[in-house]
Amino acid sequence: MGFLPANSPVQDNIEWFHNDILMPVIVFISLLVLALLAYVVYRFHEKANPVPSRISHNGPLEIIWTIAPALVLVVIAFPSFRLLAEQLIIPEPDLTLKVTASQWHWNYGYPKAAGGFSFDSLIKDDKDLKPGDIRLLSVDNAAYVPVGKVVEVDVVSQDVIHSFSLPSFGVKIDAVPGRLNKTWFKAEKEGVFYGQCSNICGVGHAFMPIEVHVVSEPAYQAWLAGAKKQFARADGVDLAQADSVKP
Repeated sequence: MGFLPANSPVQDNIEWFHNDILMPVIVFISLLVLALLAYVVYRFHEKANPVPSRISHNGPLEIIWTIAPALVLVVIAFPSFRLLAEQLIIPEPDLTLKVTASQWHWNYGYPKAAGGFSFDSLIKDDKDLKPGDIRLLSVDNAAYVPVGKVVEVDVVSQDVIHSFSLPSFGVKIDAVPGRLNKTWFKAEKEGVFYGQCSNICGVGHAFMPIEVHVVSEPAYQAWLAGAKKQFARADGVDLAQADSVKP
């Protein structure tokens, strides 16, 4: 019925815009229209108004119902543009995460500064679920990011249009073949957060979950150390063992 728990400044502002700007405007307009309809039904039904009016124009009223909606849109526009700019202008990132969508899983790529590795992330089968896992959301290999850091997310697709959606972070961006789209988030709290592909991308669309673990910097560095050994590959060479490889 509402939003997932927010965990980024962008999502905090999305919820503020929705709750404090859009919802009051929506409720006010809905009640106003309801009141006008009730008044029209009461005042102008056939018995109360046997001789209908022949008036076809009312200058002042037409001016009011043109200017009033325009003013409402202006009120909405300013915070909307500010929120849009916050989403599109990416701060200097602490980590750049490349996300590649495929039918039907995600691949996460970490930059050379973080080890230069990538891995596929696929939905867990029901038989593989462990205590604490969530059916249709838990994956075999989750992405890890440090808390309080700016994470730039570069999103692309290998086949059809997907959508990388992480509601708690205020992230929703299309993954398009041949086009690199960028977004960002800054997780403020540790925890496990979920998302899904939100474009209908084929028969396996419902089975493309996103699982992101937000952890402390020490925990992130510990995960990186293990992930380098597990996932890092470059031209067939295990990067975790690269120091021992002689030219």
